[in-house]
Amino acid sequence: MDASNVAVWLVPLDRAQAIVPVSSKSPNTPQLVQWHKTFEPHILIVPVGTMVEFPNKDPFFHNIFSLYDGRRFDLGLYESGSKRSVRFDRSGVSFLFCNIHSEMSAVVLSVETHYFALSDRDGTLTIRNVPDGRYQLNVWYERSSPEDLKRLTRVVTISDTTRNLGAIQLAEMPNFTPTHKNKYGLDYVPPPDTDYDRP
Repeated sequence: MDASNVAVWLVPLDRAQAIVPVSSKSPNTPQLVQWHKTFEPHILIVPVGTMVEFPNKDPFFHNIFSLYDGRRFDLGLYESGSKRSVRFDRSGVSFLFCNIHSEMSAVVLSVETHYFALSDRDGTLTIRNVPDGRYQLNVWYERSSPEDLKRLTRVVTISDTTRNLGAIQLAEMPNFTPTHKNKYGLDYVPPPDTDYDRP
């Protein structure tokens, strides 16, 4: 079983560990690349305030939109070789889709901390460089319900003797489906034989 893409993040509870805002001139701008009618990576975690780039590396047009809680936006159509950017300036989960290709989906999770990680295929993860202190542990998984995920939230203490978060048991929604509507709330029109080419 693939146990990847479980997001875990630690929000400091001690005032002395207040989160430093993300610099608008960060040297490493995260990217969600459009390639082979997919987003790579499928899930991206960033601190609140991060600018994310969306390069189109397919040989045809794409569109990216998000109409959900984290960050609402619509980047319109843009061609191969170009890119657009969005700043994720509030915490939350942003579900991203392409208005042309119904099979494309991704998630940007913007969190109020610099301490986060995604699990690998075995379900293990490592959050690096976490100072000693008290934190609120948060978990997010695409196939779990918000109610189940909220029950996993708890306070943890990180110290020299306690650095292991332990096992996290996730419940999957039995009726989970990746299908979605387009940005107008309608079903996708079946694609033509060819993709959109350059004008």
